[in-house]
Amino acid sequence: MPQAGDPNTAAFEGHERDPRELLPILLGIQARHRYLPEGELRAAAHYLSLPLARVFQVASFYRALSLKPKGETLVRVCCGTACHLRGAPQLIGGLEGLLGLRLGGTSADGRHSLESVNCLGACALAPVVTIGDEVYGKLTPDSLKGLPL
Repeated sequence: MPQAGDPNTAAFEGHERDPRELLPILLGIQARHRYLPEGELRAAAHYLSLPLARVFQVASFYRALSLKPKGETLVRVCCGTACHLRGAPQLIGGLEGLLGLRLGGTSADGRHSLESVNCLGACALAPVVTIGDEVYGKLTPDSLKGLPL
């Protein structure tokens, strides 16, 4: 358990000083900040007595984790085979235009981030986009204007 004087002890509440706690700690940090700030990664390394390089290795390995800030709303375009064949590339272009950002980027106002994913497991609805936790399927470039962005 965290001890008085530890850096950023709130980030480690409920986590023992065990290297196996690294991923859950990183997920918690990301949930609070929408990315992994360097200072928090340093604090995690210190708390778990791990080399900072190991913490960065884990932080950069998992696609669910990000070392750069994400928008409040994450927009993901499925680029699996079914979605790709049914128009995912055109949806990406349309979303880039609507959101004013490039794939992999975050809007200047911090409201949106646009990402592609390998598969969302909703092939029957292809092409598919998620906005936050909501799934939108059978989309066309024209139908994007009706999405709650």
